[in-house]
Amino acid sequence: MSAVPAPDNPWLLPGALVAESPGTGRRSTRDWIVDGVAFGLAVSYLLFAAWDLRQPQPYLTATGSGDPWLFRLDLLLGLVCCALVWLRRRWPVAVALVALPAGVLSVSAGIAIVILLFTVAVHRPFPVAAAVNAAHVAVAPGYYLLYPDPDLNLPGSVLFTGIILGTVLAWGMFVRARRQLIVSLRDRAHRAEAEQQLRVGQARQLERTRIAREMHDVLAHRMSLLSLHAGALEFRPDASREETARAAGVIRVTAHQALQELREVIGVLRAGQPTSGVVDTGPGPGDRAAEPPQPTLADLPGLVDESRQAGARVSLVSRIDHAQALPAGLGRAAYRIVQEGLTNARKHAPGAAATVAVTGRPGDGLTVEVVNRRPVAPAAAIPGAGTGLVGLAERASLAGGRLSHGPTESGDYRLAAWLPWPT
Repeated sequence: MSAVPAPDNPWLLPGALVAESPGTGRRSTRDWIVDGVAFGLAVSYLLFAAWDLRQPQPYLTATGSGDPWLFRLDLLLGLVCCALVWLRRRWPVAVALVALPAGVLSVSAGIAIVILLFTVAVHRPFPVAAAVNAAHVAVAPGYYLLYPDPDLNLPGSVLFTGIILGTVLAWGMFVRARRQLIVSLRDRAHRAEAEQQLRVGQARQLERTRIAREMHDVLAHRMSLLSLHAGALEFRPDASREETARAAGVIRVTAHQALQELREVIGVLRAGQPTSGVVDTGPGPGDRAAEPPQPTLADLPGLVDESRQAGARVSLVSRIDHAQALPAGLGRAAYRIVQEGLTNARKHAPGAAATVAVTGRPGDGLTVEVVNRRPVAPAAAIPGAGTGLVGLAERASLAGGRLSHGPTESGDYRLAAWLPWPT
């Protein structure tokens, strides 16, 4: 038989049901108490039967059953069955079969045998328990031949014994089914709790991955602007004081914006982490309210103006029908694609002109395209993780669209994405 998981509360499920294989030897506090009560009942009945057998009973004497040796054998078998009560949890079937001779020769073992059969019904499948019960019913005629009932004939006595043992079997099977149901419900609750924790962990990981992607898109854009302005100051040491001051001011503002955005992202990440001694319960209902407003397609002209102020030559072509009906998520994805495209253009093609084209309508989808000319200056050594295009491809895929990038026949570099726009 397969092992049943041990319960957290031993009073709810006795340790005897923890494993159905013999030889476990595990017994809870409740089991000790139950076994003590069962042993006490068995011994009490043995003492009552011993006292009763000492009284004059002509029907026993008539059958020769009142002999002292049989009385002593009766008590001996009764004591053995009472001792077997302590072993019934480890070997329920074997102990019940060992008690078969007592079922024929001993009156004082009656309650002990009932306890042994009940244990078999609780801890073994129905076919096994029914077979053991049938064996005890089969030896009942020998018992009634030795100890006849003055009020019932032999068939009636055997039938009465069968009814008693059948009731014990049914009661034991009911207890077994109830305990298995409790174990099943507890196991199901544990699985549901584990699955819930897994879903919470997956949701937290997905959310942090999304935040990391946003961090890359935003900070890469800001850092590339800083690098561009710093490079201009480096390569033009003869610039006028006004130009130097203006470039330094742009660097200061851009650095401030980058730091502010970094603080916001880190604040969101920390919101889901546990503090010392506090269990992390995951993002709460108000966690998203702490995030800054997300960009939309309406912020695209401002993004292009930032690049122009940094000295990049960027042109914007926007032909969108029913722009007010554009979903916010779709506009944010398009904004991030353009942002990454301009960042890559500043990194790998400094000084080259770039064209941003955004077209679309409901039903046809939204097309975003960033094309930069061949570089006219050596590419700046701006470090990068190399995951920007990978993140864009994932973003487009999650939106149900597709992304393509690579050089064109004329040698320009083209980044294009198509995003579905339902009607």
